[in-house]
Amino acid sequence: MTAASPKPAVAVDAASLVRDVASIFAAAGVRREDAEVVGEDLVAADLEGVPSHGVMLVPMYLDRLLSGSISKRPAGEIVKDQDGAIVIDAANAFGQLTARQAVLLAASRARKAGLAAVAVRNAFHFGTAGRYARMIAGEGCIGIVMSNTRPLMPVPGGAEALVGNNPIAIALPTLGDYPAEVDLAMSATAMGKIRLAAAAGNPIPEGWAADSEGRSTTDPSAAIRGMLLPAAGPKGFGLAFMIDMLSGGLSGGAVGAEVKPLYGDASQPYNCSQLFIAIDVSHFAEENDFKSRVDTQLRRISSSKRAPGIERVYAPGELVHAMSKKSAGTCNVSPETMRSLTEAAMKVGVAIG
Repeated sequence: MTAASPKPAVAVDAASLVRDVASIFAAAGVRREDAEVVGEDLVAADLEGVPSHGVMLVPMYLDRLLSGSISKRPAGEIVKDQDGAIVIDAANAFGQLTARQAVLLAASRARKAGLAAVAVRNAFHFGTAGRYARMIAGEGCIGIVMSNTRPLMPVPGGAEALVGNNPIAIALPTLGDYPAEVDLAMSATAMGKIRLAAAAGNPIPEGWAADSEGRSTTDPSAAIRGMLLPAAGPKGFGLAFMIDMLSGGLSGGAVGAEVKPLYGDASQPYNCSQLFIAIDVSHFAEENDFKSRVDTQLRRISSSKRAPGIERVYAPGELVHAMSKKSAGTCNVSPETMRSLTEAAMKVGVAIG
């Protein structure tokens, strides 16, 4: 496949983009305040340099909303509640809404008990896991967030998708400008990045994905029809399996193939499961001392010796912060994504831009 020349991104004011996204969902019957929350979280991913989890998802979200597989509920239902153990039935509400619900519950209960876990079933896609881990860290707690997805990866050496790429994010509160954070899926890359490459007509790197027969491929279209490959082979596969069991098992929700394709039948609920854990630092150590120690280690990493030709290195969480700061409230959106947003808006009778 010959790589196409990339088209220049379109610079869009983030606040205007949030309003446009909110207008699209509001026109489809979502409460305006809820639509704005979803819009804010999607635009935040673009500001942080993660377009695969940003506004490119709006057309797919809208199709699901119009087809009934995303509900218009503002929150999920708490179906089990025992001290620091809570289960929410999301009832297919927007993942961004039920994720915030889970974050607030986990953090408030952790403040009382030291740690708390909120398991969510019948959930929908929530964007980046790191955003919610950072929210928990903003409450003075260690945040751990994970989710399962539909099967996307084979066991190393296999040719059948058995587990999702199942992201996990961990964020530690600090005294600095940003929390320490890791946010990673268990695949070599996100399917969203492969879809972006397909839309732009570009190949993907070797090792990202396999075709339907289990052979490594650089063709994004073959990858979409095939499977993602696990990061670090058996390590990534094993961690993905554990996240699947923790998310779906503790919530009583879907695991494995019970989670449906995100880009599949828009009338069929996605049905993923999620887990939000908050650990209140002050129950274990002096809070500011802990935060200071994390800051010290972050600075140690940022100022560490660099390899020849490397201008700078980033501590965990620093790059997300730097990208968001550098964006200065402006999103660089691909022409393909802008076109799909315009088409989505026209579908519900809204003018954007």
